Amino acid sequence: MITNLSINNFTLIDSLDIDFQRGFSVITGETGAGKSIILGALSMLLGHRADSKSVKADTQRCVIEAHFNITGYGLEPFFERNDLDYDSTDCILRRELTAAGKSRAFINDTPVSLAVLRELSEGLVDIHSQHQNLLLRDADFQLSVVDIIAKNDKEQTAYKKAFKAYTEARKRLAEMQKQMNEGREQEDFMRFQLQELDDADLSDANEQEELEKLSDSMEHSEEIKSALYSATDALNGDVAGAIQQLRVASNAINTISSIFPSVQEVAERLDSGYIELKDISGELSALLDHVDFDPREQERINDRLDLLYTLEKKHHCNDIQSLMAMRDDLRERLSLIDNSDEAVMEQEKIVQETKEKAEKCAAALTLTRQKAAKIVETEMHKRLVPLGIPKVQFIIDIKETELTPSGSNSVTFLFSANTSTAVQPVSQVASGGEIARVMLSLKAMISNAVSLPTIIFDEIDTGVSGKIAEAMAHIMKEMGDCGRQVISITHLPQIAALGSEHYRVQKTETAEGTRTRMTHLTHDERIQEIAQMLSGSSVSEAAILQARELLG
Repeated sequence: MITNLSINNFTLIDSLDIDFQRGFSVITGETGAGKSIILGALSMLLGHRADSKSVKADTQRCVIEAHFNITGYGLEPFFERNDLDYDSTDCILRRELTAAGKSRAFINDTPVSLAVLRELSEGLVDIHSQHQNLLLRDADFQLSVVDIIAKNDKEQTAYKKAFKAYTEARKRLAEMQKQMNEGREQEDFMRFQLQELDDADLSDANEQEELEKLSDSMEHSEEIKSALYSATDALNGDVAGAIQQLRVASNAINTISSIFPSVQEVAERLDSGYIELKDISGELSALLDHVDFDPREQERINDRLDLLYTLEKKHHCNDIQSLMAMRDDLRERLSLIDNSDEAVMEQEKIVQETKEKAEKCAAALTLTRQKAAKIVETEMHKRLVPLGIPKVQFIIDIKETELTPSGSNSVTFLFSANTSTAVQPVSQVASGGEIARVMLSLKAMISNAVSLPTIIFDEIDTGVSGKIAEAMAHIMKEMGDCGRQVISITHLPQIAALGSEHYRVQKTETAEGTRTRMTHLTHDERIQEIAQMLSGSSVSEAAILQARELLG
């Protein structure tokens, strides 16, 4: 529950610091006094949209902070998951907004994203304003009410898992059918491409490089032969050949090596050089024997290269390896087409199996909703009769639908204020006051099923008065007596008188401008406030006596 709310520099509020108590509290004040401003500040604190215009004029920053006691609400996992300090007796939420529009949020003084702030606040405070009555038009809201009472989280989890598997199987089937249809449209062309690549007999990724080297050699065969012949002649010439001359030099040195030892090393080097040149000469002779120009072989190589170049250009490939990859891909795609009927039949079987499982889970979910619907009908009848609708008919119509993310049901709340009129959707036939009573009854019922620390009703009493208003107040007081915090913003003295705590919002004119403030009323101040609500600006003695009577 909220234990303290602090607002600084928010629209017309300079500074506000107010404590709240457990149980049923009321907030009153003249129309336009600023109750909606306080509610707007609280909404911003809870993660709703922030507008820089909310920052009080001539100030740079507004700060809204609230302290909560969250003992017993099982929120520890949230704090662990988000790496936040946990203090169940004093959980602090803070929101800061600058005049430049920069917004920051904090939980226990740790900066957090708005998403994290909203996730926590949804488990702390439920603000029910008049526009929420429009939820009675929303089928999802009506379904959620039934699910809350059904406490069918287990069944919902099982269904969602099964429905996800079913939708994924359907999606896969649709993709396969699309690919199959597209493939069949292109099948003839793909088979032509594959045949062309198969005919090319692509097996060696290095073939093109090797052929290009061979082709280059053949184009320069005469030049190569001439160079090899010249080199061989220079080494092996009968008179001036390098090998012969080296042999002469070696013999001359060897004749003096015994009498002139200093040349022994030179002699060895000459012998070694002679052997090396003999080897080189042999290798050059062998190369010369292998260099031969064959026009037919060159034509074959050039034809093969032309084919490879043509295929690469045609298929936008850079090399043989890319062509081979494309060939393999075509073969795989055509194989899928050839076996597509079997694959589609298998996937259709999977779709049917997952659908049957989802339908089974949906049926289990439906059963919980049907049981809960009877409970809701009984509870709503019990609550609406004391609220001035003695002949009320409230029926929950659950119809079977196709599988949806929430199950296979549509839920409609049917309503009639008397037995002589057929029930119709509540949003179509209920008056504003009746809708307010229906929503209050729903909230009271839901609050008993959901552990929500704080519920704030913003003028839920619109369209009612007298005994009905008093009955509504008793419902809110009953909710507060059950261990939660209920705060009602009201204009009705019957509701204000039943609050355990009473706060008044006032707008005052000061030298600095219009200001809004909120005060916690004493018993005597409550008498005066309720008397004024009863009689208007001029408080009569009779009004004071009636206010005392209302307060008991």
